[in-house]
Amino acid sequence: MNPKICIIDDDKIYQFTTKKIISNAGITGEVLIFSDAEHALEFLQKGSHTKESLPDIVYLDINMPFMDGWQFLEAIEPLLPQFPKQVQIYLVSSSVDDADTERAAKISYVAGYIFKPFTKEKLLDSLAHLHS
Repeated sequence: MNPKICIIDDDKIYQFTTKKIISNAGITGEVLIFSDAEHALEFLQKGSHTKESLPDIVYLDINMPFMDGWQFLEAIEPLLPQFPKQVQIYLVSSSVDDADTERAAKISYVAGYIFKPFTKEKLLDSLAHLHS
């Protein structure tokens, strides 16, 4: 399996461990890592014209400085219909606040909510739901 994976999270340790989990799971696709949502959004805006440049799946942290995950979702929403393929977006957070999970459940283009810590099982489960 070689999906293109995008990680948007300001925590360098989380970035490292998630990349390691992906590698240890035998996933050989490209992994894009962004420490802030602004740069990820900029990348997605520029790369929206080709299937190859877009990730298949995005793991988006909710709590980040400057632009948080919710703001990123608001900004990306108008772009999604223009993408030449469906990009699955998962919110990833250590927050167990019901308000966050309920808010995420109301957003049709959010594929799911993953509680940290991120594990191989959570990775494989989310990848199993990728649209071909």
